[in-house]
Amino acid sequence: MTRWRTPGRLLPGGLAAVLTGCIPPGVPDGGTVRYPAPTATYPAAARPRTTSQAMAAPVTQLPAPRPAWEARPVTPDAAIVTAQTYTVRSGDTLAAIADRTGASADAIARANALLPPYVVVAGQTLSIPGGRYHRVHPGETGIAIARAYGVPWSQVVAANDLVEPFILRAGQRILIPGVPDRTSSAAERAAAFRLDVDSILTGGEPAVAANQPAVTPTPAPRPTPGAPKPPPRALPATTPVIAPAAAPGRFIWPVSGQVVRRFGAGASGERSDGIKIAVPLNTPVKSIADGTVAYAGDGIAALGGLVIIRHGGGWTSVYGHAAKLLVRRGDPVTRGQTIALSGATGYADRPELHFELRRGRTPVDPTAQLPRR
Repeated sequence: MTRWRTPGRLLPGGLAAVLTGCIPPGVPDGGTVRYPAPTATYPAAARPRTTSQAMAAPVTQLPAPRPAWEARPVTPDAAIVTAQTYTVRSGDTLAAIADRTGASADAIARANALLPPYVVVAGQTLSIPGGRYHRVHPGETGIAIARAYGVPWSQVVAANDLVEPFILRAGQRILIPGVPDRTSSAAERAAAFRLDVDSILTGGEPAVAANQPAVTPTPAPRPTPGAPKPPPRALPATTPVIAPAAAPGRFIWPVSGQVVRRFGAGASGERSDGIKIAVPLNTPVKSIADGTVAYAGDGIAALGGLVIIRHGGGWTSVYGHAAKLLVRRGDPVTRGQTIALSGATGYADRPELHFELRRGRTPVDPTAQLPRR
C-alpha cells in the first residue's frame, strides 16, 4: 500500500497528490513505453472522490469464515524468563531444556550457535536468553498474538528469526519483544497493532499441530451437467494453506486502464509499494497467474476491498479498492479468473485498482514484471 511520509505521521496515499501516467495500448514486446505528461482528466466513472466518500463506499463479498486472527483470540499469558545459564544433564535434549527453563528451543539454539539436529552433551553450559515467551496454541495466528501483546508482528518475526512460510506450530514458544506493560488494557494493546499486507502474509495463517502439514486447496467437485457451477468450498479459518508449488509462469495485467500512481518514491518523498490503475466502476479484476487466495476482506482500511493471492516461486499479488470480492481465503484461482470488481473503497479518490506484486516479503515494481502493452 502507499505510505505518505510527513514529519511524525503516515498519511494514506489517497490523501496526497496523485502522479499520473498511462500504459499505452499496442506497444509490442521489446518496444518503448512512454508516459504522457500528468493530466487531471479522467473517465466519467473515474473522477476524483473525496476521502470521506471513498471510505464510505461499501464492500460486498462471498460468505466466508472470519479471519483466523479473529476466530481464535489469544490470551497474553507469556512466561517471563530470566536470562541465565544452564548446565546440560545426562539425557537432556534441547526441547527438554526449553520446557524446563520456559524459553524457546529456537532462541536457545540461536544464542548458543547450535545447528540442526541440535545435539547437546552432558556438562555443556548453555546461555538461556531471557524475555517474554508465549506458548502457541492450535489455531493461533501471529497477527492475533501480536495484537494480544500490542506489538508489531514484524518485530516478533525479527526477534524469532521466522522464515517462509511463517506457519507457527502448536506448542512452539515465541519471544515477544519489548517490556511487559501491566497497565495497558486489551483494547489499548489491540489498537497499538497495525494490520498491513506484510502482517497478513507472514502472520495470517493459523498454527498447526506438530507434524501436521498445511493444506493445498482443491477445486470444488464438478457440477452436474446443465447445473450452475458451485463456488469452491469455504475453507475453515483454522486450516492453514500454502502457495502452489509450481512457478507462476508469465503474468498478465489485472485490468486495462491508466496508471495514475507509479511504484516507488514520489517527488515529495512518499513511497508506494505498488501502482494504482484508474478504471470504471465494476471493472472485472483478473488474477495475474494461478494461485491460492491468502486473504479476501476489508481489514486494511486504506485498501478497502482487498484480495491477496499467493503464487508459486515466492510471488504474491495484491488487489485493493475493490467494491465486490468474488473469492474467499483458500480458493484456488487460475490466471485470468475474475476475482473482484473494481471500486473506490478504502482511501481511494476515484474508482481504481491498487495493485502490488511481491517476491517473498519485498514489493517489486509490477510494471517491470507485467507484459508491455
